Amino acid sequence: MARTPAMAAGGIVLRQAKPPLVAVVRLRKRNEWVLPKGKLDDGETPRAAAEREVLEETGHAVAVHEFLGTLVYEARGGSKVVHYWRMEAGDAPVRELMRDVRAVDWLPLGDAVERLSRGYERAFLENVGPIALSAAAHAASTTRPRPKPAVEKPRAKRSATTPPPTVTAPPSQPDLSVVQDDRTAVMIDAFEAEANGDVMPSAVAPPFALEVEPAAVGADATRAPLRKGLIQKMRDWLRRAV
Repeated sequence: MARTPAMAAGGIVLRQAKPPLVAVVRLRKRNEWVLPKGKLDDGETPRAAAEREVLEETGHAVAVHEFLGTLVYEARGGSKVVHYWRMEAGDAPVRELMRDVRAVDWLPLGDAVERLSRGYERAFLENVGPIALSAAAHAASTTRPRPKPAVEKPRAKRSATTPPPTVTAPPSQPDLSVVQDDRTAVMIDAFEAEANGDVMPSAVAPPFALEVEPAAVGADATRAPLRKGLIQKMRDWLRRAV
């Protein structure tokens, strides 16, 4: 009988800098450098688990943003499915690292890819990393300061014979941030449903998915064949989402 895959979640965690920095953590067991992630607790959603695990393994509180994709691979105990979100970390840690983690390092994307010990994680970050950086840059460029409240000016007196001016309301504009948040929420709900064994809506597709064959585990999977055009499709998805 096939074993049920172990469900886990984590983040591609960015910190503002020039260039932006990506978090990688060093495990005490086997002394490996990996992406921050961990298994779901009972009754926990993948998104909640991702935020909790990243806080425990990096020591940084994070803001969780877009869903980036899924990594599936064979571990010693069987198949493992890991969902990843883009996250933004604060400048300073807010807690000590968990016991299983020896250190956390913040590196530019290329250096972070090279630092990772597992080939399938290098392949995953090599593909979703640029997407995460593009999304973060776009979010930063569209962030606007809140307008100051307008000061109401005293109204000029109008004679009884002067008709009131005609005011035409400007056409309403859609709030694109709400549209983007709703789309992101749909993506998250779909993958949480998948993680719980529910049927994923056919209209929702993962931005990126990488499945590693058992034979590739332990070998250098950074050059594993990936679907052509996958990154371009994700970029098109990001453009449509905003």
